[in-house]
Amino acid sequence: MTFPLGFNGALSGLLCGLIFGFALERAGFASACKLTAQLRFKDWAVFNVMFTAILVAAFGMYILELAGLLSKDAVYVPTTYLWATLLGGVGVGAGMAIGGYCPGTSVVGFMSGKLDGLVFFVGIIIGTWVFAGAYDWLLPMLEAAPGPEAQTLSQLLHVPDMVVLLALTAVAAVVGWFTARTPAASCPVPGESS
Repeated sequence: MTFPLGFNGALSGLLCGLIFGFALERAGFASACKLTAQLRFKDWAVFNVMFTAILVAAFGMYILELAGLLSKDAVYVPTTYLWATLLGGVGVGAGMAIGGYCPGTSVVGFMSGKLDGLVFFVGIIIGTWVFAGAYDWLLPMLEAAPGPEAQTLSQLLHVPDMVVLLALTAVAAVVGWFTARTPAASCPVPGESS
């Protein structure tokens, strides 16, 4: 699949990143308070926005495939390595629980002028540099316990793609219905007295 005006490769990634960052900022995800409220089950905006993004991307890819504009072979599906996934999940989860940002939202927070976003962003750069330096040493653990080899969820479960899409939609609808009455968490505004 090729896009008009040469929007592919690095330019496509930059454009999508800018649009996604704008959407995250408009959704209020530049606030560490908003993100930690999700971990405390006080504010479901993060789940709703991110799950909606997943659904839009999944249905978009399905429609592009049906239209013949995208081949399944053109989409890279990595092999799941269980230890690497566990290590990454613990690292990102701990970072979000302690500081309130994931890698993407820390950039959004930093670009929105938040000092804690800058600290987190610098931490990501340092952490990436340390990880790159230790990569060869960590590689045996990162490649241990391979899981499903390059399979999508529908391939793993041996069901049509539409079944997975409808199941994801049902999960989003059920969670949305249960959390619709949950009031959004209030975050303190610097400079205001409580």
